[in-house]
Amino acid sequence: MISIWGGVMAQTSLIIETLKKALKSHGKIYADVAKHLGLSEASVKRMFAQQTISLKRLDAICHMMDLEITELVQQASDATALQIEELSDEQEKEIVGDIELLLVTVCVMHHWTLEDILKAYKLSEARCIQLLAKLDRINIIELLPSNRIKVKVSPNFRWREHGHILRFFQKNVEAEFFNSSFALPQEKLIVLNGMLSDESNATFQRKLERLAREFDEMTKEDCPLPIRQRKGYTSVLAIRNWQYSLFTHLRRT
Repeated sequence: MISIWGGVMAQTSLIIETLKKALKSHGKIYADVAKHLGLSEASVKRMFAQQTISLKRLDAICHMMDLEITELVQQASDATALQIEELSDEQEKEIVGDIELLLVTVCVMHHWTLEDILKAYKLSEARCIQLLAKLDRINIIELLPSNRIKVKVSPNFRWREHGHILRFFQKNVEAEFFNSSFALPQEKLIVLNGMLSDESNATFQRKLERLAREFDEMTKEDCPLPIRQRKGYTSVLAIRNWQYSLFTHLRRT
């Protein structure tokens, strides 16, 4: 959480997302923010990506738009009032039970248009619109005139922990994902082993969460680019107290 102002509690990511939209609506870019704060543009980009904006700097950025922090928080609250952060168990079950619906769900989450989906996959236009209508009913998207798609999920949206969709990917995708040498220039596999205290483990997990936010931020920044300039990437960040079962029989009881 970032804080509580005027009785309104907002997630950091929501505040940052709302701030970016406010800057855009006021015709401001990162270079303007950098000049106003006396920082380099690279520092400002990193600050937004890592979501490490201090209250003092947040106030200064709002000031350059003649905006109060309380107004920004209210805008964030209003913008997300109708957005969902998590599906119900039944909704996830419905999506994962239809592979075509699951495909279209993933596509719209990545801000694909109807035309993008039809070009990439063997779905008829009628079938694709039918699937989009289902997602509209579930409230993941709003299907607009001319079959334009407005994604309605919150920036904090996550699949249910231990839910149908995560279990599906763990069962069906995990082995295929790791069946690679990770030798191509755009691939990377890093396996770390070590012994950590609980405190160090907690610190490392916070860094993983920050890295995940940076990944999300990059996907949002690249959304305006045409599909041909973007590729689908999956990154798995995980840590657990674990020992390979092959060694179990050698352990002293």
